[in-house]
Amino acid sequence: MFLGMRSTIFISFSSLAASAVLDTRDPVPSGYVAPPYYPAPHGGWVAEWTESYRKAALLVANMTLAEKTNITSGTGIFMGRCVGNTGSALRVGIPQLCLQDGPLGVRNTDHNTAFPAGITVGATWDKDLMRRRGVAIGEEFRGKGVNVHLGPSVGALGRKPRGGRNWEGFGSDPVLQAFGGALTIEGIQSAGVIATIKHLIANEQETYRMYSLVKPGISSNLDDRTMHELYLWPFAEGVRAGVGSVMIAYNAVNGSACAQNSYVMNGLLKDELGFQGFVMSDWLAQISGVPAALAGLDMSMPGDRNEIPLLGNSYWMYDYSRAVLNGSVPVDRLNDAVTRILAAYFQMGQDQNYPRPNFDTNTQNAEGPLYPGALFSPSGVVNEFVDVQGNHAEVAREVARDAITLLKNQNNTLPLARNASLKVFGTDAEKNPDGINNCADQGCNKGTLGMGWGSGTARYPYMDSPIDGFKSRGSTYQFFNTDSFPSNSNPSPNDTAVVFVTSDSGENYITVENNPGDRTSSNLNLWHNGDKLIQDVAAKYSNVVVVVHTVGPIIMEAWHDLPAVKAVLLAHLPGQEAGESLMDVLFGDVSPSGHLPYTLPNSEDDYPASVNLVGYQLGQPQDTHAEGLYIDYRHFNKENIKPRYAFGHGLSYTSFSFSSASISAVTPLTSVPPTRPAKGATPAYSTAIPPASEAYWPENFNRIWRYLYSWLEKNDADDAAKAANSTTKYPYPAGYSNVQKSGPAAGGAQGGNPALFEVAYDVSVTVANTGSKAGKAVAQLYVQFPTGVAVDTPVIQLRDFEKTSTLQPGASQTLSLRVTRKDLSIWDVATQNWVIPAVNGDYRIWIGDSSDNLRLSCNTAGTTCIEGQTSPV
Repeated sequence: MFLGMRSTIFISFSSLAASAVLDTRDPVPSGYVAPPYYPAPHGGWVAEWTESYRKAALLVANMTLAEKTNITSGTGIFMGRCVGNTGSALRVGIPQLCLQDGPLGVRNTDHNTAFPAGITVGATWDKDLMRRRGVAIGEEFRGKGVNVHLGPSVGALGRKPRGGRNWEGFGSDPVLQAFGGALTIEGIQSAGVIATIKHLIANEQETYRMYSLVKPGISSNLDDRTMHELYLWPFAEGVRAGVGSVMIAYNAVNGSACAQNSYVMNGLLKDELGFQGFVMSDWLAQISGVPAALAGLDMSMPGDRNEIPLLGNSYWMYDYSRAVLNGSVPVDRLNDAVTRILAAYFQMGQDQNYPRPNFDTNTQNAEGPLYPGALFSPSGVVNEFVDVQGNHAEVAREVARDAITLLKNQNNTLPLARNASLKVFGTDAEKNPDGINNCADQGCNKGTLGMGWGSGTARYPYMDSPIDGFKSRGSTYQFFNTDSFPSNSNPSPNDTAVVFVTSDSGENYITVENNPGDRTSSNLNLWHNGDKLIQDVAAKYSNVVVVVHTVGPIIMEAWHDLPAVKAVLLAHLPGQEAGESLMDVLFGDVSPSGHLPYTLPNSEDDYPASVNLVGYQLGQPQDTHAEGLYIDYRHFNKENIKPRYAFGHGLSYTSFSFSSASISAVTPLTSVPPTRPAKGATPAYSTAIPPASEAYWPENFNRIWRYLYSWLEKNDADDAAKAANSTTKYPYPAGYSNVQKSGPAAGGAQGGNPALFEVAYDVSVTVANTGSKAGKAVAQLYVQFPTGVAVDTPVIQLRDFEKTSTLQPGASQTLSLRVTRKDLSIWDVATQNWVIPAVNGDYRIWIGDSSDNLRLSCNTAGTTCIEGQTSPV
């Protein structure tokens, strides 16, 4: 996370007054372009943010230059209690803002909840749980005094099955990610915490993700349609949910680093999607000063320069003040950045009795240095040990339980009898013997795997392991805490063997068992010789249950079809609640109701070659998305590859029927959406360069060495002001303009043209429990485009889903689903708009319990529904 980097596209603020040109980028494949998009659109034109922008504008109009630049940057790595700490503007009442990881809980603190990971939440397919988990997370971050929560993650999208951080998101489908992200955002921000949707965009592998002193970061090369229909889709829904912050990714897109990619930040995010909050860099992802500002970056985190942090150098802070004084960065751009940050602060009500940070991400001690990154730091109380857990273990346990996915259950082996004789194998069944938080940022795979590793982790307050669960049940079991088959297990015909196995991954700054974030060494195999352990157990026991804790897809072929392997459960990443949640399912208190958030293949060869991890390349590594729209189940369906288990698969202890479906047209459709609403008014400020005195160091100020400040020495400030009047001007990038645009046709509100989200068809279906046990069912809705359309589209695409409440045997529930205009559209690269390719065509709306078990379909042309259909895939 804290590695140095360098760019082939960088110009430092120190040379702004001199004539300079941007270095030539490394070439990308033909056809992949990142066109310039300037200027950065002003925020504040959306009605939902009007009052927050009004409040922010009143402050910004009265702030000094140094106060403004102080707000836009972190004060340096390890320079405060939080992983990121902005400067303050105390004169106008704005404190330092605390930014803190991570998507599944407050990182590096105490008395917090370690929630199940995003991939586990996706496996619940439960919108209510998605939001309730978000509420609980928001309450904990607020309780710790965090202003900005660095989550949720919807990028990586999961394009690469071995990608290290896929588990932080919700699954390998843009709609599943979109609901997971948007509902999490709603929950978090209901507590007054600013959520951060990340990482924008196409950040699909960890290896070579960052710019370094010797090599540019990897370039994700993707076409315009793929960008919109896959990778941008969940971000659009996050913006539509009113997210306050967006984090830019480390990688480049089509050759241009995300942190200074004007097309991504200015064009796609701020103009097309109507994003009203602020854009921050990932930690040390910023690789330039003025280009990043012009391209739409609003906040630099943690503030240091990327090459070698902790030297007290910054692309922004004091150099941002200098750049404004010498005319390189228009005052207008700085004002908008500050206004966006403060508007998000006001939008969440953080000006009303919001708590200050009461923990320290750098230490578990009560007292310590206030600025650990400083050479000499004052000390004081840094941790008040505030307990923010409340009753959040309940929602964490519910998520972990309802995500458990039953893949196989021969002869009704599950649920287990209360008095079953059990032999339990595998170190994953019990807590890490070295301590549940022994590995920093969970950077090891020892004991029960509750989460991957990296900045997206949290410290466990406790770990309720599967062995704890067996103990609490009073089960008759013998546990063999080894990943090799023991010689003394004494198999008996009445025994059921339960084998625990894992597959792990994480963030690139930690390497675990030769896996540098991505699963490069392990591939999609089980870790710790898990395949052999299962095989050896299956050779001695006739009834074997396999429980898998995994970050993503695994290969099961070595053992899945062995006669003794009767049942397979995917428990995903359950966080702290790994034990009782699993017992509820194993012993039948609850029927499993999880469904796969990705496809399980038979072999890695089943995937397109273009989704392999990109290895070493001379110059900038190129990662070209040649598969386009065809990732995960879309690819398997296109190539007629039958996977081991399809996307959306999940069994239950009971059975369900889907019947009595109906479809009704709601909004009349046209090929192109109605004209977008015009932008509303935005704050207006003076564009005059402020006097140099606004950046002078305050008198008798006690400086902390390595801490980043926004003030300049008087001579430097005066020289910068003089440079503004020189004939030598900053070489603005190609396509630069300072004239605000009216906005693209596809925009018009948060998330895009509001007409895109109008309901085109209402669909209802009655789900009945036709079995003998209580359980929950998931109705998945997929759209199939009409035959004969002129554009290539995947056979089916997920567009909505709903989960029933617990249905008793014989009970039923009618679920309501919807299909929007956008769901029936494709992105037209020529008109740069969403277009319905066959307005009067017959779209098939398929409903079922997995992507390969769709037996009920509705037709939009006749608004009729028919049961007993042949599944389209």
